[in-house]
Amino acid sequence: MADQPDLEQLYLQMCRVRLAEEAIAGLWRDGRISGEMHLGAGEEGAVVGVLAHLEPGDRLSVDYRSTPPFVARGVPVDAIVRELLGDPDGLDGGSAGHMHLLSREHLVASTGIVGAPAPVACGFALSAQQEHRRRVAFAFFGDGAVNEGMVMESLNLAAVWRLPVVFVCKDNRWAVTTRSRDVLGGGLVRRARGLGLRAVRVDGRDAVAVWRAAGRAVRRARRGGGPTFLIARVDRLEGHFLGDPLVRVANDARVLRSETAPLLEAVRHPDGAALASRLRAVLGVGRTIAAARLDGLHRRRDPLDLLRSRLPADVAAAVEQSARDEIRAAVAAATEEATRA
Repeated sequence: MADQPDLEQLYLQMCRVRLAEEAIAGLWRDGRISGEMHLGAGEEGAVVGVLAHLEPGDRLSVDYRSTPPFVARGVPVDAIVRELLGDPDGLDGGSAGHMHLLSREHLVASTGIVGAPAPVACGFALSAQQEHRRRVAFAFFGDGAVNEGMVMESLNLAAVWRLPVVFVCKDNRWAVTTRSRDVLGGGLVRRARGLGLRAVRVDGRDAVAVWRAAGRAVRRARRGGGPTFLIARVDRLEGHFLGDPLVRVANDARVLRSETAPLLEAVRHPDGAALASRLRAVLGVGRTIAAARLDGLHRRRDPLDLLRSRLPADVAAAVEQSARDEIRAAVAAATEEATRA
């Protein structure tokens, strides 16, 4: 394994992921993709830094922010876009949507069930262990998922059986619209270590730092050293989903006034719960909005900007153009075929 990452390749993969998701977001806003859309903008460093260590036969179980790992894993972008458009020629026959993508060829599966990537990855890892193959399984999920029982059970199982699995917790400090610190007892590191896992924190916005931390975890798993719980700090550059009202309320004063006016009116209404109860509820909403606003103001580290600063300007520009050409062609092919169908 190389001592230093290939910065150009890391940046290329991150650009491919970002551009693919921007194209998907555009199709969603145009009404061509139905349902909610959960994107991984801000997670590129954490995803690409880990996946750079995958070898043939390694398996990947991911959450509903599935586009980044699927693109970085090498799943054809046009097949993903066709799938999201409901095209029968899509990756999974047009029936999976964005939360339940599967590629048998690339050994990667996603799920819309919060926390489910953890037990699926344990199954992948157990299979590799029993076949005596030096294969590693990876699970990607958010910090909010750690409160799910199946995640805790999976961490325990992996530790007891010393499974070759790397759990990647993308810590954006939010569980939908709830701050994780308000609902997470014990802390992420202490929980994992309490179950006997090696737990490591890393800046998930720094693809190079992730690459190094993930490399140690993968080497440990391949030689039979057991699982690692990798906590990657990331920023959620979009809301929980596209069109998330919390983001609009936190960032637009006009929306804030229009959305909170009915709540304030309800507090003054003569009927309903006790006044103290209503006041507590409104204050809770206010605290959530303030936290989202503060989180947005303090967000300064886009993972692509951070890695771009480490490359010569001409190299970075060439990489960006290469990724742009590839993604544009893939999306055009997918949408043209979907239109003809």
